[in-house]
Amino acid sequence: MKVRVDPQLCQGHTLCAMNAPDLFALRDEDGHAYALGEDVPADLEPQAKEAARSCPEQAVVLF
Repeated sequence: MKVRVDPQLCQGHTLCAMNAPDLFALRDEDGHAYALGEDVPADLEPQAKEAARSCPEQAVVLF
């Protein structure tokens, strides 16, 4: 599984980073999220799915 955050959709709600701190971080300048890496380790897939599910803007994209 791979993950990314669509920067055009992210509004900085921080839910992805709260649900999966090993996969997401927040930019200092605007508080918007970004993926720490594209590849999601198998043991973190449940957290990635929860981050995508909880994003109100649907900015977390799993593929």
